Amino acid sequence: MTTMTLQVPDELEKEHEETARFIAAKLYEAGKITLGKAAAMVGMEKWDFAEILLNYGVHFMDASAEAAINDARKF
Repeated sequence: MTTMTLQVPDELEKEHEETARFIAAKLYEAGKITLGKAAAMVGMEKWDFAEILLNYGVHFMDASAEAAINDARKF
């Protein structure tokens, strides 16, 4: 995984984990990354991350079938 530096408003300084989870959730929602990669991005297990998606207005079942199939093949 690559590390990126992101400039954010000062108000988010103490919200590092929350901001990272939000970004990961939205990247997943947009189909840019799989659920597994989104979870890894924030240091969580895939199924734990799936449980918090609704906190960000993201529905787990909205992922493309192809991404879900690819995730399942890894097991």
